[in-house]
Amino acid sequence: MELTPVERKEHLVIEEEDEEVRLQWAAIERLPTYKRCRTALFDFYGGVGGGGEEHAGKRVVDVTKLKADERHLFIEKLIKHIEHDNLRLLQKLRERIDRVNVKLPTVEVRYKKLFVEAECDVVRGKPLPTLWNSLQSFLSVFTKAIWCKSSGAKMSILSDVSGIIKPSRLTLLLGPPGCGKTTLLLALAGKLDKSLKVAGEVSYNGYKLDEFVPQKTSAYISEYDLHIPEMTVRETIDFSARCQGVGSRAGTMMEVIRREKEAGIVPDPDIDTYMKAISVERQKRNLQTDYVLKILGLDTCSDTMVGDALQRGISGGQKKRLTTGEMIVGPTKTLFMDEISTGLDSSTTFQIVTYLQQLVHITDATALVSLLQPAPETFDLFDDVILMTEGKIVYHGPRSQALQFFEDCGFKCPARKGAADFLQEVISKKDQAQYWKHTNIPYDFVSVDQFSQLFRASYLGKKLNDELSEPYDKSQCHEKALSFTTYSVRKWELFKACMGRELLLMKRNSFVYVFKTVQLTIIAFITMTVFIRTQMAVDLTSANFLMGSLFYTLIRHMTNGVAELSLTVTRLPVVYKQRGFYLYPAWAYCIPASLLKVPFSLLDSALWTAITYYVIGFSPEITRFFRQFLVLFALHQSSTSMCRLVAVIFRTMVLASTCGTFMLVVMFLCGGFILPQPSLPSWLRLGFWCSPMTYAEIGTTLNEFLAPRWQKVTNGNTTLGNEVLTRHGLNFDGYFFWISVGALFAFTALFDLGFVLALTYQNPTKMSRAIISGKRLSKLQGKDACNTSEQSENEATPAYSSQTVRGKFNCGRMVLPFERLTISFKDVQYYVATTPEMREHGFKQKKLQLLKDITGAFRPGILTALMGVSGAGKTTLMDVLSGRKTGGTIEGDIRIGGYPKVQKTFARISGYCEQTDIHSPLITVEESVRYSAWLRLPPETNQDSKARFVEEVIETIELEDIRDSLVGIPGQSGLSTEQRKRLTIAVELVSNPSIIFMDEPTSGLDARAAAIVMRAVKNVVATGRTTVCTIHQPSIDIFESFDELILMKTGGQIIYSGALGHNSSELIEYFERIPNVPKIKDNYNPATWMLEVTSASVEAELGLDFASIYKNSTKYRDTIELVKQLSEAKPGSKDLHFPTHFPQNIWVQFKACLWKQHLSYWRSTEYNLARFMFMIAVSVMFGVIFWQKGKEINNEQDLLNILGSMYIAVIFLGIINCSGVLPYIATERTVLYRERFAGMYSSKAYSFAQVAVEIPYTLLQAILYVAITYPTIGFFWSPTKVFWYLYATFCTFLYFVYLGMLIASLSTNLDVASILATAVYTLLNLFAGFLMPGPKIPKWWVWCYWICPTSWSLNGLLTSQYGDMSKEIVIFEEHKTVGFFLQYYFGFHHDRLGLVALALIAFPIVFASLFAYCIGKLNFQRR
Repeated sequence: MELTPVERKEHLVIEEEDEEVRLQWAAIERLPTYKRCRTALFDFYGGVGGGGEEHAGKRVVDVTKLKADERHLFIEKLIKHIEHDNLRLLQKLRERIDRVNVKLPTVEVRYKKLFVEAECDVVRGKPLPTLWNSLQSFLSVFTKAIWCKSSGAKMSILSDVSGIIKPSRLTLLLGPPGCGKTTLLLALAGKLDKSLKVAGEVSYNGYKLDEFVPQKTSAYISEYDLHIPEMTVRETIDFSARCQGVGSRAGTMMEVIRREKEAGIVPDPDIDTYMKAISVERQKRNLQTDYVLKILGLDTCSDTMVGDALQRGISGGQKKRLTTGEMIVGPTKTLFMDEISTGLDSSTTFQIVTYLQQLVHITDATALVSLLQPAPETFDLFDDVILMTEGKIVYHGPRSQALQFFEDCGFKCPARKGAADFLQEVISKKDQAQYWKHTNIPYDFVSVDQFSQLFRASYLGKKLNDELSEPYDKSQCHEKALSFTTYSVRKWELFKACMGRELLLMKRNSFVYVFKTVQLTIIAFITMTVFIRTQMAVDLTSANFLMGSLFYTLIRHMTNGVAELSLTVTRLPVVYKQRGFYLYPAWAYCIPASLLKVPFSLLDSALWTAITYYVIGFSPEITRFFRQFLVLFALHQSSTSMCRLVAVIFRTMVLASTCGTFMLVVMFLCGGFILPQPSLPSWLRLGFWCSPMTYAEIGTTLNEFLAPRWQKVTNGNTTLGNEVLTRHGLNFDGYFFWISVGALFAFTALFDLGFVLALTYQNPTKMSRAIISGKRLSKLQGKDACNTSEQSENEATPAYSSQTVRGKFNCGRMVLPFERLTISFKDVQYYVATTPEMREHGFKQKKLQLLKDITGAFRPGILTALMGVSGAGKTTLMDVLSGRKTGGTIEGDIRIGGYPKVQKTFARISGYCEQTDIHSPLITVEESVRYSAWLRLPPETNQDSKARFVEEVIETIELEDIRDSLVGIPGQSGLSTEQRKRLTIAVELVSNPSIIFMDEPTSGLDARAAAIVMRAVKNVVATGRTTVCTIHQPSIDIFESFDELILMKTGGQIIYSGALGHNSSELIEYFERIPNVPKIKDNYNPATWMLEVTSASVEAELGLDFASIYKNSTKYRDTIELVKQLSEAKPGSKDLHFPTHFPQNIWVQFKACLWKQHLSYWRSTEYNLARFMFMIAVSVMFGVIFWQKGKEINNEQDLLNILGSMYIAVIFLGIINCSGVLPYIATERTVLYRERFAGMYSSKAYSFAQVAVEIPYTLLQAILYVAITYPTIGFFWSPTKVFWYLYATFCTFLYFVYLGMLIASLSTNLDVASILATAVYTLLNLFAGFLMPGPKIPKWWVWCYWICPTSWSLNGLLTSQYGDMSKEIVIFEEHKTVGFFLQYYFGFHHDRLGLVALALIAFPIVFASLFAYCIGKLNFQRR
């Protein structure tokens, strides 16, 4: 057939293009191997790269130089529809590799007779780490007294488990929470805690774990999402990719290119570009990052900050996907994945597992994936299943034969039952009976051991045993399959990656650094004007002032590094995680963290010296100016290095600040100013030479007092400068200045080396040995001994015994009345400001709309599901409706019962189960529920009804077994994820709300627990409450337990709102009526189908807009009509009104808060025990150093020494109290925000309870301090003097604690609080009256002296002891009485002690009141 002219022209163009491509490829083939591996043909069609039509077509490019938009568009071209295109891409990759017969590395993981045991301490009563238990445990190390000895016990976690994880087969790990899944995954990944006792063998391709590096060969993906909140999603994955390198991809790519050239094969240009781009080493930005972002659905939030509890960031589901992406972006193909679907919708989970299946099957990877609630379609993607319970494996074999195995055991899965749900319930004592298939044989419980024995006796069990008995042939192991080196990338590249990240984080935390520098500048101006001496005489008095100003300067620079302590502590968990994955060595993190702070040290030291040097009146020579600057810079460096070292040694904020302060106390005492070197005890003089403060003081004093103006000869035939230095024990030769500078830099190097070593060899913090009650241990041992005994723990509710649950729950509910209420909302919009990162990537709008035209209603007695893909805006909508948003702009009409919503009254009748489970960590489960009931139930509810109601809720949500367990901190201690979720629900249910919002109530629960929770929720709805749940992965049973559904799509738009219908018939009918939408398969989960057919990729493929379709549907019109009806109040109804703002009066609120705070404090061993131990240690040290100096008052130096001891005690013991309370308040503040939003109590009740609970602990501290120091220092024994000493000490400690609370309430986070606290300490130090006595302070600053609490403390302590002393002593070569000297020099009058007493008690009251005001008015949570 003859071609038309147009067709001939097109044919010629194609031939020309093909010829051009062949020429370009020939040019690539001629390149050297190195360049050929990074050069490809890249398609610029459509103006990619900004070149327009003149750049259209394929061009030869260096794949490492692709721009961000080019990488993004290239991945978009490769993967338009994730469901199909990713499979096609992986198949093409494998076809290319197979075409030239290149073998991919594979790993087979075997574990044989694996046992894991943990040791625990057995205690009487409840297994709680109280101060008394901790003290006994501490003392038992030194003594073996009968009353404090502890007994240990071993608990089995894994018991005799064996199996094989094969390459090319995707394996699912199933089992209830607490059955040992995580321990098994950690054991296989070689990441088990060293404290656990392990027996058995784990091998990869026949190699034992100690013969290679398992942490680099495999990747363990934790169930806990631990990321740096200030980094974006893309930056987090890019950093991980950069550190993990390309692994075997580079070698495979080079071999493929070589063989293709030999065979004359021309590959697909796009596949070639992709493979080369992900195989080139040392890239800052990798194409693999864009690929992972696309596959995991994170491309839409790639430039969004990760965020944390206080800083708005990505959603919980997106964080979970980020945790997965962070590891799979690397070259590792042996994956152990722990609960990766928590917080994800079933569609996204299916998409991720589909990707894993494709990866495993096509690239011969090895993967073991633990899931809690796999939907049937997700379950079907797996090849093998491992079923665990109670630390034992009851099935390990093909997924397709799992149901048959249990049917052979006598249990059959019902027709519409998910196989995964069945497998988890059939091994549960509480649910097993319903699946017994025999009608003619009576059911008898089959225990875990019996199932395990049946499996070993089966064909599959014997086959597995035979395979394990045959050793793996090591000769078959690919040379690149296992990693024998610790790090994948050259050390220099890892260092550059860490350096780049540290720079980025400094930019993101710029506020902290700017705040710190501004604060230092302000304090420098204050210092300059306090010590101002423009016409200063050269004499001993002026020398004393200069010594005081120098010492204060050194204190300021020594303590300026404290901010580094909190920054390091907050970063440590992520660093430990990444170090455990061998992403980088410890020094690669430590060196940038140290080096990049040098400019700040230079800036701070330069600013301070420039501002203060000449105004204070130091020697005018310019060389001495620069010398002082050099000493201050060196001191600042050693200070920040020391703080980093302390942070990484003690690893928690409380311990680090406590021990850091103790070190400062020792340094200041030994530094030569408080006590001159000759006055130090001989055994402590070594400490003089071990303190950086010493060398800084030597350097600065020599620099000043060896200056020409101090060389005037005095009476003793010595210069005035030498006399000043001799008085302070600092009379050294001039060259000691340079020795001091060298020593300070040596300290910096030593501390930095310690920082590296500590981070290299020290493990992250973990709880001490587990604590278990004797009762619980006996129960567990009894269970092990008679595992087949009758139903010993069968009181709990079966998952599907709805009749039982309803009967129990309703019984508890009927006595508590409530008002039925509706919620209607019309045209709700929600906007947030765009971030700078989004604007950098081309997003031009100033506002980002997260909710668009949301209209709907929730009614009493109707259970509504709020669904959509992760990031669609479900949680955002619930936050807007419930009034939880603290930022952004909300528009639209929200009504409760037909009346406009008023947040204060709405909080009284609503409950909100947050996605993030926020609870006080040191309270037990039962106490948390009782506390909520105490504060939220109406006051007319009597105590018996409350107690019964609490018990019903605990029993319904199945919290009986953990009722005495501490909640703990997520990811570190306490309850598991699913237990926290159930506690969150119980805390809200016990408030008896009319309206309940539940944000992913089944997230983190296994299928059985989810069924129990949803059954309880359904029973709550049956009582007439309005209930809304966001839900991600519902089974068919759970999904169809909902009455109505609101379905949202990305962009915050509704695409379905209405009833589900019987068996979801209305929902299915609605979507199947839309043209080209795929029909649902038989017995397919409607929830999964719904999310699949409405996904963004299907929407784009079909060219549909589901939001527009919905707005033109009868469903939308029905919703509008319903909203119109519910927006009008019913005749005779009244708007919500309560006579009081809170359910309980202020006194009850205070008692409840005090009760909780008391329990938290009694169990807060880290906080309270640490400060008591510190107090005792410092008191003993003071007593030894100042032994009996209290009565040896012969000259002014003796009196100044005593004042120095009081000064150190007031400042540093106060600082430890202030610093110690900061992290405690910061942790509890997130709980306060939740409880205050819930309307549980007023901020005043919380704050005054917090204030009150400190009083007994502070009083005990004061008593301990006085009891130790008063007799040892040798003060005068008199009831009045002892009382005054105790009173002043108690008030001092108390106002410092309350000051810490106030600072925490004023700060956005712990880092800012630490910096602000440092500034406050400096001012309290400056105006205390020790460095510069009150009468000598310039008039314009004397008001600061009078309002400074530390000046009143020193006044009270010194005046009460010596103000009435008439003994004459030598004062500056004159004879005067002690009392006269105190009045003349310090301005301390004994007859004004009453005024001092009033001032001392006033400061705690003022600080406590300010704390109460600020914690109530300021809210730093961003939602």
